Amino acid sequence: MARIFTKPGKEKSLLRRHPWIYSSAIARVEGSPGSGETVEVWSADGRFLAWAAYSPASTIRARAWSFSEGDRVTAELLAERVGTAIERRAALAEVTTAVRLVFGEADGLPGLIVDRYADQLVMQFQSAGVDAWREVLINALLAATGCRDVFDRSDSATRVREGLPALSGVLRGVEPAPQIEVHEHGLRFWVDVRRGHKTGFYVDQRNNRRLARDLVAGRVLQTGRGLRGLNCFCYTGGFSIAMLAGGAEFVHSIDSSADALRLASEHAQLNGIDAARACWEEADVFSALRALKGSPPFDLIVLDPPKFASSHHHVERAARAYKDINLSALRLLAPGGSLLTFSCSGAIDVDLFQKIVAGAVIDARTDMWLVGRLGAGADHPLMMTVPESEYLKGLHLIRVG
Repeated sequence: MARIFTKPGKEKSLLRRHPWIYSSAIARVEGSPGSGETVEVWSADGRFLAWAAYSPASTIRARAWSFSEGDRVTAELLAERVGTAIERRAALAEVTTAVRLVFGEADGLPGLIVDRYADQLVMQFQSAGVDAWREVLINALLAATGCRDVFDRSDSATRVREGLPALSGVLRGVEPAPQIEVHEHGLRFWVDVRRGHKTGFYVDQRNNRRLARDLVAGRVLQTGRGLRGLNCFCYTGGFSIAMLAGGAEFVHSIDSSADALRLASEHAQLNGIDAARACWEEADVFSALRALKGSPPFDLIVLDPPKFASSHHHVERAARAYKDINLSALRLLAPGGSLLTFSCSGAIDVDLFQKIVAGAVIDARTDMWLVGRLGAGADHPLMMTVPESEYLKGLHLIRVG
């Protein structure tokens, strides 16, 4: 078996059980490992560090499967990890039929993402290691879930960085229906797994959509009046439907995609919501927020933009964009109103995001309470030794006065 040896001092992250080994940390490679091949990882002073999957084209040159020398990376080991990941999420079936079954490094399967929508499985093979074991992993998923249909959405930019081709298509079973119905906390949504963002739906925002619904219901109960909501970058209207289901009198939703807004409007009908209570605006959110200046204020505003910083090279530009939309939103927020603001840029950590939003608060010349920090649901666990996996972060702010 091929071996890679780290440079002196570069073993520290592996000793802290961080699974990524960058090319700059490698002193030499013994053997000629191919893409996805399992290699032994050793320190410069001769200590075993990990079993890892080799990726010759990636900056992350290897991803650790295990830090135990006694382990062996086999089909049985990987199938066991798949089964364990699914079992840990079994309780979520009580509230939703849209679940992330496997979340990469957090489940000991670096680079593998699996979502379930009703009885349809959707997979993303984002690293050379899991790509090399794709047949084993597919079979393990079918055995553990009882599902028959699996669709591949390995078409993200991550695969390009791994030196892998973009792939999309049926892996098992039949072609997915154009729209698959899922349920979440009693609400109904359509999912397009073939063309939708990510794998078709933002399952990571499940808890935050419920929070928005509860905030509306609580505010209506408290004040006895209808609530005005604003949902920016609304995609297919998940937050909008949640607010309307909570009793919002009116929700204004903005997105640049006509197709997404069309599906969002269908979601309102699917959930029996009066069309007059919802406005779906196709527009650039930055411009639309400025155009709303002078309109009646909103009681609940949601900002859930796409990734503004794909790497650390884009952080400065992204910070300006986050500040811009938050400043515009704060100027539209009613006294006592709530702002739920998010970032899914992995290159911007929680502390930086909070500082950016704080800068917007200062420029808005308003007083805001931070009453909660928000993140992804329980099916997106944070591996404490891999802080980079905390890609989704959010803040719940309330305007004082």
